Amino acid sequence: MAEKIFSAKCGREVRAGEIVVARVDLAFAQDGTGPLAIRQIEKLGLRGVARPDATLFFFDHASPSPRKELSDDHVFMRTFSKNTGAGVSEVGAGICHQLVAERHAAPGMLIVGGDSHTCTAGAFGAFATGVGSTDVAVAMALGQTWFRVPESFSVELTGRFEKGVFAKDLILHLIGDIGAAGATYQALEFSGDLEALDMESRLTVSNMAVEAGAKAGLFPADEITLAYLEDRGRSGEKLGPDPGASYQRSLEYDLGRIEPTVSKPHSVDNTALARDLSDVKVDQVFIGTCTNGRIGDLQIAADMLAGKKIENGVRLLVGPASRETYLEAERHGLLRIFVEAGGLVLPPGCGPCVGVHQGALGSGEVALATQNRNFKGRMGNPEGFIYLASPATATATALTGRITDPRKVTT
Repeated sequence: MAEKIFSAKCGREVRAGEIVVARVDLAFAQDGTGPLAIRQIEKLGLRGVARPDATLFFFDHASPSPRKELSDDHVFMRTFSKNTGAGVSEVGAGICHQLVAERHAAPGMLIVGGDSHTCTAGAFGAFATGVGSTDVAVAMALGQTWFRVPESFSVELTGRFEKGVFAKDLILHLIGDIGAAGATYQALEFSGDLEALDMESRLTVSNMAVEAGAKAGLFPADEITLAYLEDRGRSGEKLGPDPGASYQRSLEYDLGRIEPTVSKPHSVDNTALARDLSDVKVDQVFIGTCTNGRIGDLQIAADMLAGKKIENGVRLLVGPASRETYLEAERHGLLRIFVEAGGLVLPPGCGPCVGVHQGALGSGEVALATQNRNFKGRMGNPEGFIYLASPATATATALTGRITDPRKVTT
């Protein structure tokens, strides 16, 4: 699929390993990388942006801004966008990757973003990848940039998840299996019994492809993809690999054999089963982010929390990934469930994940979060300890105060 998409954007057939200059369909940056990209555009002597309608700036990492320096960066980005016609997604709209999924991504697109989890949009059959600030600056200013066409890994999925097991468990299991550098500069291409994964599940898997070193995480565009797009007033065409396509490596996973999985500090590939970590006490549980802050994730948590209280001494933070998600959760009464259970609902945005504000850990504190990274300092304190898990495992943990297999908690 990677070769097919790049061939279409280059106007000729290309193969893995080639260095190409390709036309970009969407280029974006967030409030951490946006100022750097704008300064690079100015430093390179480039004027404006090639396609204002395909250039976006998101305010999500520091949303709302906790410091005057970050507020000044926001002003800088707004001014550049006003002068060039580039799009702006304001404070409170949500996380860039979720908004790209809700409003922009489509099969066959080539998307670059100034954020490593741009690969989220690969769930649509788009080649979406994070790039450095200079590369995203060039993509914005010229409408194209350079790539090395990646080789591909085939990941074939069979079976169905058991109750209490979700897409987050699958991707954590895969990363633990092949390692944090196991797919470096590869395109992870998923195939098989994909009707077992809805669009939200695919977004979770594609989001974390980069945590195995991958350049992209690609799902074929199928009926599930097209139905999602149609529901949102967008269109697309089916897209998948050619029959007999060759791969650098092939992997197979039976979804029925996956169990609730957790990444332990301080590396995503440092995985263990949730049932083997019941002695780990936690201080904070965070459900949200571009990995697991969608309405389905919040529904899972609310179903488990309804009529219950979280464990004393545990802080539960819930962060919807977008304004749309927030409002839908409100309409269905989910936000009330979180608050009545003792949790705190945050505004749409990255929240504690990036460690700028909202939920920074104290020294020695332990968090279990549904985010995608647990490196030292990730939640604002290098002396904190971060475990990663699914919303179900996170909710079970908030109810017990210890890392808990969600299959042991009744709903």
